[in-house]
Amino acid sequence: MTEPVIPRDDIHREALAAFVAHHPRLAVLTGAGVSTASGIPDYRDDGGAWKRPPPMEHGVFMASHAARQRYWARALLGFRTLQAARPNAAHHALARLEALGHVVGVITQNVDGLHQRAGSRRVIDLHGRAEVVRCMGCGARRMRYDLHAELARRNPAWLEARAAAGPDGDADLEADFSAFEVPSCTRCGDGIYKPDVVFFGDGVPRERVAAAMACLHEADALLVVGSSLMVFSGFRFAREAARRGTPIACVNQGRTRADALYALKVEAAAGTTLARLVEGLGESRGEADVATQPPASLTR
Repeated sequence: MTEPVIPRDDIHREALAAFVAHHPRLAVLTGAGVSTASGIPDYRDDGGAWKRPPPMEHGVFMASHAARQRYWARALLGFRTLQAARPNAAHHALARLEALGHVVGVITQNVDGLHQRAGSRRVIDLHGRAEVVRCMGCGARRMRYDLHAELARRNPAWLEARAAAGPDGDADLEADFSAFEVPSCTRCGDGIYKPDVVFFGDGVPRERVAAAMACLHEADALLVVGSSLMVFSGFRFAREAARRGTPIACVNQGRTRADALYALKVEAAAGTTLARLVEGLGESRGEADVATQPPASLTR
């Protein structure tokens, strides 16, 4: 008699469930792949390479009025996608895992706020939040929707432009931006408004790194979801976990910078995989934990 063929999705689910059973308190590190099912494009392909030109750099934004015109004109179109996005199955599953006591905190590289909207309580926004802008002169903060309303009043013709949305509120638009009006800070009069997020070339604030490290140190294991970890600001936590001997599992479609560090890698869609994990944990809640051995590494 031939052995029954077990669907690969079931193998994935069982391996991840065993990992969580063996390491019941997880620190979770998320990236753009968590939000793609919400309609927000990501930056990299399955091989970890850029899908489009790299995003705006801090130094360029601060030094060039033309760069800021281009940035805000594109954002006036592209940010609509971020505003319209809603949490997907992955966000809801992570919130449920926290409610079940399996997640000590979420460290996210995303700036969309969808983890909080799904119900996650302890979220460290490593790169900030896109819905707030800050004056780089006096530090005054302003809600981004309010700034966008002013941009629309000053530049009404741009509202008729059409462009595909890019990651983090960008848009794939090329045009002559020289007439686009960008307001200065309303409090100090000449300060530059910048989204309150970490641009390329920015440093993640030390207090956020410290809070994320504290979260990692509380956990039994690290779960990476939807991130290639190509950027050091996220990779550092996988490296720290490995240094401490903290096991790492990953749910991500494609290559990551930390592939050599994982105890378990599941190459599957985050939403479906995590939703099934939650279902399994809910079904077994109250039963004895019989997992005694950590699972072996698993790839597609």
